[in-house]
Amino acid sequence: MDPILGVVALSIVLGALIAFVFFKSYILKQSSEVQTTAKPEPPSDPHSDPKKPSKPSQRVPKKFHSKPQPHLSDQDQSKRHHPLDLNTLKGHSDSVTGLCFSSDAHSLATACSDGAVRVFKLDDASSKSFKFFRINVPVGGHAVAVAFSDDSSSIVVASQTVTGCSLYMYEEENPKKGSDESNQQKPPPQVKWEHHKIHDKQAILTLTGATSSYGTGDGSTIVASCSEGTDILLWHGRTGKVLGHVDTNQLKNTMATISPNGRFVTAAAFTADVKIWEIIYAKDGSVKEVTNVMQLKGHKSAVTWLCFSPNSEQIITASKDGTIRIWNINVRYQLDEDPKTLKVFPIPLHDESGSTLHYDRLSVSPAGKILAATHGPTLQWLCLETGKVLDTAEKAHDDNITWISWSPKPIPLGNGQVVVLATASVDKKVKLWAAPSYGSE
Repeated sequence: MDPILGVVALSIVLGALIAFVFFKSYILKQSSEVQTTAKPEPPSDPHSDPKKPSKPSQRVPKKFHSKPQPHLSDQDQSKRHHPLDLNTLKGHSDSVTGLCFSSDAHSLATACSDGAVRVFKLDDASSKSFKFFRINVPVGGHAVAVAFSDDSSSIVVASQTVTGCSLYMYEEENPKKGSDESNQQKPPPQVKWEHHKIHDKQAILTLTGATSSYGTGDGSTIVASCSEGTDILLWHGRTGKVLGHVDTNQLKNTMATISPNGRFVTAAAFTADVKIWEIIYAKDGSVKEVTNVMQLKGHKSAVTWLCFSPNSEQIITASKDGTIRIWNINVRYQLDEDPKTLKVFPIPLHDESGSTLHYDRLSVSPAGKILAATHGPTLQWLCLETGKVLDTAEKAHDDNITWISWSPKPIPLGNGQVVVLATASVDKKVKLWAAPSYGSE
């Protein structure tokens, strides 16, 4: 064999061997790199549950990392899930402007800017869903306030339109005699009476009702509608007859209400003074006249809201002067006896700078011991005896509270019963709250 050929052959064999070793090393290295990328566990998430199996790693675009889903802090959780927060009535598609309990507390009616009134059946305050029927006000109007008439089957509704305000009384039809009610669909409530362009076409601010049980009152429901002007009208709930008219002569009304026994009418208006009118009943139970009998003087600035005690003998007022006053109106005004201020409390609500805030709404519990008060979305419960704050829900709603009302009687809650406060809001929700622990409430 030629020596030259032997050298060439040996060179080829050595070259092939070197190339084989090189490529083998390269392939093993690439395999190692692939395994290193795929196998390691992703960094542990401090918010993850250690008991849950980890998910395979995925490539996530950076834009999702820049704005992670917010986690509620303990403070936010406490605001959204207050211990007294029992339930939320949903289904409204716009601001809830008013609400009212029936006298037996079995029904809660709500007025909504979506043009509907909903009447919820409160079989259990902890229920996951509430049965309700819906009343649509005539096209072009939206419901602004509600008040039950003589019972839970009839309800007075205030509707606002571009041409003014209207009042409607809706009543459920009684089932026909001899018919099987269980197999028959209940007909929708029908309009029994209606009035249009009332209050000189001005908006209705509040609508409240009370049973005429004082003196010779016949026990029928009297409803007071308060306009944004200076007038207040009294209506007979069953017939729609106008029973009386009041002019506050105080530039502009804020609200008006009737005492629970149907004896007095009073209003918060532009000034610091509060006027009180008495409804005088004739022997046959009809309204004879409505006359101005008393005036509450003591606040230094405009009264923002007021309410009666359950026994109709006291009035609670809140003012922009930063105080709450409790007045005794059980006086002999015929002998020129003036109402007396029983107590004065500072409003225990302040802004970030320490300035006192005023209350927008007030409502006294059925036993007369707890005052519920609101400012914007904030809800407070106060002891009427001492003025002490019993509890506060700083974010009771996601927007301003528009109306509050206590159930006149306890409502079933699971195996027990509880006195409930209902709140309505611009946030399209109605919430049910338990009363703070206090005495026999």
